[in-house]
Amino acid sequence: MLHILIVTPAEPDSKAGNRATAERWGNLLVDLGHSVSIITRYHGEAADLMIALHTWRSHQAITQFHARHPGVPLIGVLTGTDVYSPQFRNEPATHESMALSDALIGLHRAVAEDIPEQFRAKVRIVLQSAEKPLQKNAPATDTFDCCVIGHLRDEKDSLRAALAARRLPADSRIRIVQAGKPHSPDWRARAEQEATLNPRFRWLGEIDRAGVSSLMTTSQLMVISSRMEGGANVVSEACRAGLPIIASDIPGNRGLLGDAYPGFYPVADDQALARLLLRAERDAEFLSGLRSNITRLAGDFTPAAEQAALAAAIGYAFNRIGSIASP
Repeated sequence: MLHILIVTPAEPDSKAGNRATAERWGNLLVDLGHSVSIITRYHGEAADLMIALHTWRSHQAITQFHARHPGVPLIGVLTGTDVYSPQFRNEPATHESMALSDALIGLHRAVAEDIPEQFRAKVRIVLQSAEKPLQKNAPATDTFDCCVIGHLRDEKDSLRAALAARRLPADSRIRIVQAGKPHSPDWRARAEQEATLNPRFRWLGEIDRAGVSSLMTTSQLMVISSRMEGGANVVSEACRAGLPIIASDIPGNRGLLGDAYPGFYPVADDQALARLLLRAERDAEFLSGLRSNITRLAGDFTPAAEQAALAAAIGYAFNRIGSIASP
């Protein structure tokens, strides 16, 4: 049995994706017989292994742990902002974390293509899992609801679906139902203004896990409009729920849905997104094809698959440092 530290910058009461990942992984590792401590700041604690979510924000924890315990394996987890933003804005810290890590976990299959070549061999893919919804509620019949789930912030291009909905013809039944906490007062004001001006847009604010599940099971479609993603867990949730997805054409979405997935649109192009939304509403064969692709992918996102991939990544980290310990 290992004692494992999981470091995440997200506080215990946070609904951020990093916190959800840390807690889910903690449960999966405990089920494998390990003991797990989830921390937001490192204070010198000893452990058999550290897993640090966010190689940039957890840079201090990574460097301190490596200095105090140089023979103990350390795994860095590549989040979206690690790979697609701070890697370049905060290159020395992010790259030092990657260098000190014995293994790097990527949350989608294409992540290695977007980090420096010298670190790519250390990448192991762990696709985030989701539970299958216990029940499927009937979607509304008078509207064609498309959900958007995630914190409102620049990286998510959060109001793109609402802007696309403005372009739809008057006889379309499409409604954008969005849930998520605003990242700033400006984002709150923008969402409130959009809800006032756009009759096709409804903003629910931040909702709990049960509310998210209910929203997904009563929607016809999900839109993921992000400019950057490290591997969005809402993709896993949608696949497990059998909910078709229309997604921005970025590596983080292609790395989960596959290059051949038919539901991509160019980033920040609300006109192209509007065309896909309307096609999904009016072309039953297109919508069925999206659903078939999602259903085929669902097995990639089970808890058992995630647990096995996580265990393999830990084993790889131990092997790389030549430890005789067995995870």
